[in-house]
Amino acid sequence: MTVELTRPVSHRFLGTETLLVLGLSLGQSAIYAMVSITAKLTAEGGLSRQTAALNTSASPRPWLDLTYQVLGIVFALVPVLLAVHLVNRDPGDAGRTLGLDARQPGRDLARGAGLAALIGLPGLVLFWVAAQLGINATVVPAALPELWWTVPVLILAAVQNAVLEEVIVVGYLMTRLRQLQWRVGAVIATSALLRGSYHLYQGFGAFVGNVVMGVVFSLFYLRTRRVMPLVVAHTLLDIVAFVGYSLLPREWFDWL
Repeated sequence: MTVELTRPVSHRFLGTETLLVLGLSLGQSAIYAMVSITAKLTAEGGLSRQTAALNTSASPRPWLDLTYQVLGIVFALVPVLLAVHLVNRDPGDAGRTLGLDARQPGRDLARGAGLAALIGLPGLVLFWVAAQLGINATVVPAALPELWWTVPVLILAAVQNAVLEEVIVVGYLMTRLRQLQWRVGAVIATSALLRGSYHLYQGFGAFVGNVVMGVVFSLFYLRTRRVMPLVVAHTLLDIVAFVGYSLLPREWFDWL
């Protein structure tokens, strides 16, 4: 006799699952970012005198540093694999459910490039305004030594950020909140505010800019049900920021 062990998934179960996934990934990052912005606000000189450095060196020994960088990128993607695994337990395929597949490569690339331009250019203006108002820390997009592996690692870091954020904060979170029967406005607001909150360590300008980006990306996802163009857009934005800062003269970025 075969015993049926499956049962309908309750809203309570889905809610707990969602909180656990966020607690292992960007929800955790949001909490740390809130602590970081509090520390910066209460430090001597205030927020504008503080620095938020991304992609920092982990060791003065180049090969050990490279090892740490690669391990950090790989393990940062584990929550993505978990989220995809959990969605795969639903009826259907996670790749198609989230739009995380290669069925439309040309269209995804074109849409992603368009979104990157739409977000990137106004984003630069917003960062400049935030810097003038003193509501952002000084952002250092890349602080790695000049070595043969620096640019490849920065590109991998950009891809990792894009995959982690777009799959978790847009694809997975919005799918689960809709299954929990949240209203569309609440789903968009939650996704966008979460995106802004884990960027708070950079300052309030970064928070606002990422909330706006979150709204745009959420609306796009609800319309297309594809997360891949968002991954493309986010990757392009981060590559420009990370690699550009690493290769171009530092005085070009004094406004950050």
